[in-house]
Amino acid sequence: MLNAAEVSMDQAAEDDAERARNRAKLYAPPGRIRRGRGGRLTGPPGSGMGRAQAQALAAQVAAEDARLAKGRTG
Repeated sequence: MLNAAEVSMDQAAEDDAERARNRAKLYAPPGRIRRGRGGRLTGPPGSGMGRAQAQALAAQVAAEDARLAKGRTG
């Protein structure tokens, strides 16, 4: 889908500089996303999931997976 948008934008561009600007705009991260230390993409504070939340979610997924696997074999 991005390729079709890129081709369309390239055809409408008048010169190479405009094509480069269009490509940079097309592939730029969303407005609230920035590059942090080491080039990592970061969002606004409070928008992510902490380690404890991620581990709790992984445990819930594992428990649900085990429950569903037990139902298939039992």
